[in-house]
Amino acid sequence: MAGFLRKLLPKRFRKDGITIPVVRLQGAIISGGGQFRPTLNLANVAPVLEKAFAMKDAPAVAISINSPGGSPVQSRLIFTRIRELAREKQKKVLVFVEDVAASGGYMIALAGDEIIADATSIVGSIGVVSGGFGFPELLKKIGVERRVYTAGENKVILDPFQPEKEKDIEYLKSLQLEIHQVFISMVRERRAGKLKDDATVFSGLFWSGTRGLELGLIDGLGDMRQELKRRYGQKAKLELVTAGRGLFGRRIPGVSPVSFEGAASGLATGLVEAAEERALWSRFGL
Repeated sequence: MAGFLRKLLPKRFRKDGITIPVVRLQGAIISGGGQFRPTLNLANVAPVLEKAFAMKDAPAVAISINSPGGSPVQSRLIFTRIRELAREKQKKVLVFVEDVAASGGYMIALAGDEIIADATSIVGSIGVVSGGFGFPELLKKIGVERRVYTAGENKVILDPFQPEKEKDIEYLKSLQLEIHQVFISMVRERRAGKLKDDATVFSGLFWSGTRGLELGLIDGLGDMRQELKRRYGQKAKLELVTAGRGLFGRRIPGVSPVSFEGAASGLATGLVEAAEERALWSRFGL
């Protein structure tokens, strides 16, 4: 009877321990998609973040990251949204790295007031990479004539069906350098006073959690459950925050009718996304 009455009381009057909302960010960071497989981007993450930061009695939000990176734009958007919510709701953000927080995954991790990883986690890879394939002779071999009409001399820059041009490569590299500088500025700002003066930090290399701690890329080694209970008491509860579910248990948002043409297109896109994600994970031996 006493337990039942306690549940009727507002949370602030209960003595059941603090509840810490946990948000899990898992996967490659890919803009759009997600019809056949989940992707990590602002559209998918925003509702979960809003829900976690809306928990009034929680002194902090714990974010678990397991991502090899991906879109720098989506990474930065997610980072910005976390920092905006942290300021608005006046909550501490604790980031915990699982297998990997590299490249865009590490950019998101920078949103944490503290970053904690396992000794064997992979962190870093502060750089920018672009990749693709070239098929300049393929169409000729299969007897297909390609016809492209443009207004603007650079509209077909880096066309995979044309031979590479040195000026196109130089232009792409200039864009990469600009994005890299934005990334570097974020790291310097968020890790100010902690980052070690080491020339390799911004080279694109990645490290174990142990080495990442020595370089100042993270704040400590440990796991989420033990760390949160150490900080907030043994009665502290971890509550995983997930997206809401619709009438039949499907996750929302964004379910729309799918035509046969749309399904075929979505399947092709999903296969490309799967290949991109596999390549990202493979870079870190995962």
